[in-house]
Amino acid sequence: MPGPADDPRLPLSGVRIIDLTVVWAGPYATMHLADWGAEVIRVESLQHFASFTRGTVARPSQALVDAGANTGMGFPQDRAGEHPWNRAAVFNHHARNKRSMTVDLTRPEGQAVFERLVACSDGMIENNLPPHIDELDLGWERLSRINPRFVLLRIPGFGIDGPYRDYRTFGNHMEGIAGHPAIRAYPELGLDYAPTSVPSDAASGVGSALALTLALRQRDRSGKGVYVELATAENYVPFLGEFVLDYSMNGRVWQQMGNDHWWLAPHNAYPCHGTDRWVTIACRDEREWAALCAAMGREELRDDPRFTDMASRHAQRRALDAEIAAWTRPRDAGWVAQRLQAAGVPAGMVLHESELLRDPHMAARGYFQPVAHPEAGTHLQVGRLWRAGETPHPPPRHAPLLGEDNEYVYRELLGYSAEEYRELAAAGHIGTEYEPSVQ
Repeated sequence: MPGPADDPRLPLSGVRIIDLTVVWAGPYATMHLADWGAEVIRVESLQHFASFTRGTVARPSQALVDAGANTGMGFPQDRAGEHPWNRAAVFNHHARNKRSMTVDLTRPEGQAVFERLVACSDGMIENNLPPHIDELDLGWERLSRINPRFVLLRIPGFGIDGPYRDYRTFGNHMEGIAGHPAIRAYPELGLDYAPTSVPSDAASGVGSALALTLALRQRDRSGKGVYVELATAENYVPFLGEFVLDYSMNGRVWQQMGNDHWWLAPHNAYPCHGTDRWVTIACRDEREWAALCAAMGREELRDDPRFTDMASRHAQRRALDAEIAAWTRPRDAGWVAQRLQAAGVPAGMVLHESELLRDPHMAARGYFQPVAHPEAGTHLQVGRLWRAGETPHPPPRHAPLLGEDNEYVYRELLGYSAEEYRELAAAGHIGTEYEPSVQ
C-alpha cells in the first residue's frame, strides 16, 4: 500500500530507518520520520511481546478489557478481537506510515537477516534497556562494521553508561528524577497526586527525530556513519532549565506550583457551569488585567489594594482566584473563553477528547484525518504535525499489522529466495501472530 515513503517530494524520501523502539518515546520519534517520508521498518519478534507498544499484553481477556485495564488505550468497540496486537489505539496512532517485519534476533539465522537489513538501511533507532541491546550485540561497533555509513540513534532512559544505566523506567520515573512532579504537583496536595502525564516521552520523541535527521546530514557531509545517544531524562531536564538555573544561582527550590506561574497572576484553570468544566485564564500585564476586570463587570477589582500590581496579585493569588472563579462558575466555558479573547485576554476552554475532535478550528485546518485499518476499522486520527510550502500532505497509511511487510522486506529488500523464505517461516522467524506461549 503506498504511503509517504513512496512520495519523492517529502524531505526524507529515500531514507530507510530500522525501528527497534518500544512504548512511546522511540515510536513517537520514528512516527515523525515516517511522516517526513522515511521508510521506517519495525523489526518485531513472534517470540516476544514488547509491552506498552502493541498494547499491554498480547492476548488480554475480555474481562480485562471490560475492567478498563487493557491500557492499550482502547480497542474498537472495547473488543480485543482475534489479534489484539493489531487493534490497540496506542500502537495504531504512533505506527502510522511504518512497515512491520518479524525475525527472532536471539538466533544466528535471525542475526544474519538483521545484518542484511542493516547493510541496505541508512540508520536505526532503539530505546530499549541498554543491557538488552548489548545481549543481542546490536551496538555501534558491530553495526558500523556492517555498514560504515550507518547512523545509530540510541534513546536510553538515563544513558548508555553511568550508575542509572540499568534502571527499568517509564517516563514518570525519569520525570521524577528530573524534578518535574515536585514542581507541577498541586500546592494543597502531596506529591503522590502529581500529574501522571509523561511529556518527557513526547519531548524525547521530537528531539530524537531531530537528532536522527541531523545525524543523517552529518553522514552525508562526511561520508561516515554517526553514533548518537539521546537520554530521555537528560533531554527533559532543559524543559525545567530555569528552575535548575535559579537554584544554582540563588539556592531557591520551587515546589508544587500546580497551575501557578512563577510571576503571572491570574494564571489558573477556573470552574465553569456543568460537571468538570473549566476555562484557563492568564494576564501578562496591566492592560490585560484591566480588560479582564471590565469583561467580568468587576472594574472595582482594579482599585482593590490586594490587586494593585502584578506582584501584589501574585502574592494574593488565592484570593484573586476566588474572585475570578465566582464569575466563571455559573457561566459556559466556551462563552467565557470567547468573551475574554474578544477583550484581548488569553483564555481557552479545557476540552475533552470528544470536543477536540469536533473543534471548528481543527476541522477548518483538516487536522484529524480518517484512517482505514483492516482490523481496527476507520477512525479519525491525529494529522501530521508540520506543514511546509508546497510539500504534499498525503493521508496517513494505517499502522502495519504484525509482520504485514515480511514478504516485501525478505524478498524484495533482502533478496531471500522463495525457498529460503519458507524455511525462515517454518523456523518461526516469519509470521503474523505471536507464538501461543506469548501472553
